[in-house]
Amino acid sequence: MGHKIRPDSFRTGIIRPWQSRWFFRGNYKTLLEEDELIRKIVNEKIEAAGIVAIEIERTAGRTRVNIKAAKPGLIIGRGGKGIEELHEAIKSALVKLKKKGSASKSDKSTDVSLNIEELKRSEVSAQFIAKQIAWDLEKRMPFRRTIKKYIEQMMQNKEVEGAKIRVGGRLDGAEIARDESLSRGKLPLQTIRANIDYGEATAFTTFGTIGIKVWVYKGNIFKKETKKQ
Repeated sequence: MGHKIRPDSFRTGIIRPWQSRWFFRGNYKTLLEEDELIRKIVNEKIEAAGIVAIEIERTAGRTRVNIKAAKPGLIIGRGGKGIEELHEAIKSALVKLKKKGSASKSDKSTDVSLNIEELKRSEVSAQFIAKQIAWDLEKRMPFRRTIKKYIEQMMQNKEVEGAKIRVGGRLDGAEIARDESLSRGKLPLQTIRANIDYGEATAFTTFGTIGIKVWVYKGNIFKKETKKQ
């Protein structure tokens, strides 16, 4: 049997940073619930912004949420109205969670600050590519033409050495669900130093859901050797 694991979680703590950076004794469960709630609200409210990553940092008395998106203008809104509404939605949800007794008793847990970062044009994100494919499939675009278009776009980038796209479901409305994939270049999944970006998304079509998975190989990452004095 094959033993499969997400490429990003396999490399977390080695060449990839943690998506949640905090450590508190005694209330790990409640803080984890708050993190999941924040991620859920952000993904639901600003899904069209092309969210690539949501990183949560906690310090004494403050929670900082870093959102990396391809379209930050949709998050910020006109005059900053959009980011204010998102901030209020997160804050009110954390207050409700605290009232239920599931969250931390401290009022400091609701002190949340948002930081929006734009995805660079030269940067290739597997998560954003997966969402773009999902949006195209929802518009009834042919899946073969779609995945070929995006894999060729990725391979034109200088830092990309290999890529793979897999789609699964009732493709083009077929009666029997199947999965098909297309790959270019090399993809060393078993090498931990390989910088592999991974993303997945779901397309909600009239025939059912179609799952999309994207792998992007961007070369190897080696630790810098410290000079001996």
